Order: sequence, then C-alpha cells, then structure tokens
Amino acid sequence: MASVETPAGLQLIQDFVNTLDVESGADDLESFLTDDRVSALSLRKRDLPALRRLREALRAVCLAHAGLPAPTEPLGELLAAAPLTVAVSPDGGARLRPARELKGVAVLTARIAATIASAAADGTWDRLKACEADDCRWAYYDRSPAGRRRWCTMAVCGSRAKMRAYRTRQR
Repeated sequence: MASVETPAGLQLIQDFVNTLDVESGADDLESFLTDDRVSALSLRKRDLPALRRLREALRAVCLAHAGLPAPTEPLGELLAAAPLTVAVSPDGGARLRPARELKGVAVLTARIAATIASAAADGTWDRLKACEADDCRWAYYDRSPAGRRRWCTMAVCGSRAKMRAYRTRQR
C-alpha cells in the first residue's frame, strides 16, 4: 500500500511495518516476501519469525516517534547484527549499503539500517510514526507542518479518539 506522501527511502519500512493489520490480526508478511523490492533477497518462510521481530521493533520505534513510551524491542541490537559498508562511486558520491557477506534477513535488516541512517541525516526518520490508536498501530509518514500528527488518518482513528474523548467529558 504505497503512499504518495512518504519519502521513497522510508516507503519500504512503512510497507514492511504495515504487513500486520493490528485490528483484524491479518498478517501479510508472507506476500511481502514476493514484493519486487525484497524478492531478490531470497527470503523464505523460515525467516518469518526474524522478520516479525524486526517489524515489531520498527513499529515500537515508530510509536516512540509519535510520543508513546520508548520501545521495548531492541531495534538497535537487530540493526547491529547487519553491518553496513560505505560505497563510493567514481564521481565521489557515497552511500551506505549492506556488507557483501550478508544473506537473507540480514540483507534486509542492513538495507533498513542504511535507510534509517540516511533518513536520520536528512531529518525525515522521526516523521515515520505509528498510529497511537491501540486497535490500529498503522505506520504513516507525518507531513504535518509541526510534525505532531498522532493518528494515521483523522477521518478514522483521529475521529474515533476525539469522539471517545468527547463522550468521556460528557459523562
């Protein structure tokens, strides 16, 4: 489910986190393995537990970006297990890339780490958030001017939260 609003580098992370529909419990991680952006990594069903752990660690950080309690999943530890190298092009440009010896989940993890490093450098990483609604937790990119958006969409989750708050005040 691509979003026009999300910077290209963060789109993969957003789509990866959103392979789980928290409200319904539907987990679309298996079909994510066939996505053109990751299919060449030869990820298999046996990789699903590690991928789920990575996905939930990313979701926890996205929730922290939205102002919820700090993550309990060790994203830093997961990313440290997938080293990066600096690739320098003939024209002098440089970018991070997964170390050559990595395979499978480690390559995806390193790719995510490189994306996070780049997004942190350009100031976009903190704007990848997860909806604070307990029954949603959908990842979204916060394009609001102040960067204080709390819900994936005002039309659904934001509206529900505001209605709950209104009803509580009315009691």
